[in-house]
Amino acid sequence: MVLQIIDRVKRFIRTIGTPVAFFSFMGVGAALGAPITFNTALPVAEDEFIFRQQFVFDQSGDDPSGADRDRGAFAAVSVLGYGVTSNLAVFGVLPYVDKSLEMTSMGVRRTRETSGIGDLTLFGRYTVFQDDVPGRTFRVAPFFGMELPTGEDNETDGFGRLPPSVQAGSGSVDPFGGLVATYLSLDFEIDAQVSYKINTEANNFEFGDVARLDASFQYRLWPRSLGSGVPGFLYGILEGNLIHQNKNRSNGAQDPDSGGTTLFLMPGLQYVTKRWIVEGGVQIPVVQDLNGTALEKDYLVRFGFRFNF
Repeated sequence: MVLQIIDRVKRFIRTIGTPVAFFSFMGVGAALGAPITFNTALPVAEDEFIFRQQFVFDQSGDDPSGADRDRGAFAAVSVLGYGVTSNLAVFGVLPYVDKSLEMTSMGVRRTRETSGIGDLTLFGRYTVFQDDVPGRTFRVAPFFGMELPTGEDNETDGFGRLPPSVQAGSGSVDPFGGLVATYLSLDFEIDAQVSYKINTEANNFEFGDVARLDASFQYRLWPRSLGSGVPGFLYGILEGNLIHQNKNRSNGAQDPDSGGTTLFLMPGLQYVTKRWIVEGGVQIPVVQDLNGTALEKDYLVRFGFRFNF
């Protein structure tokens, strides 16, 4: 038994000499693997930064209302994280958004659109449990934060004030929190997260609260065996996102044509090196149980990169 443990430690130490050094759990500054659609419990090294840039294309065009609505949105989402300690990390998320909504009203095709800085999100994540052995780690971390109204929420066009779904910002202060857990080995990673966001009222409008359950499985496709001289690692990713949103409220009354439950599946790829990562995937709605004539999602395309410094 002792010889087996010594052998495992030796193999782990040899592994650290390659870019898979990010699998060491001692706070070394390195690019760590993570889900594409949500957070991870893996640490940001103390006194180091991680920057993530993601580009998201969101298309919704399945309209049961008869108005032939077609909504498209693009977001360039910038994330900056900082390791305050080996257990505490803080993050800021700021998107630039470009939104448009086409619809037919009284026989006329209209396009309404806006672009600009969106709402700023600030949150902290603290590791409350970790179990590290050579070659694997398991971590659990709660997180809490707030979305702040930095985006313009009162834009107008020739048809009047833009609807809330087209505004760059919500105008409201929205707290959220949750718990994320990560199991990481040399071959694969599993992440799971549960979260809840409370949307508050602004401009006599309130988006419905959002509850989420997210899961991600990442498997090393290449190289199949570990060794020195390998520049990086290619992972296949499959993620699931179960999202429930309550009905919106306008002037104190519920909107019957809003909210509902959607299940997304997202296949993707991720290339990981010691200091940077490139990633991408397509989110596909496999189940949509929406209320009334709420506009259904077609797909979301996500790609981006990350690096540590």
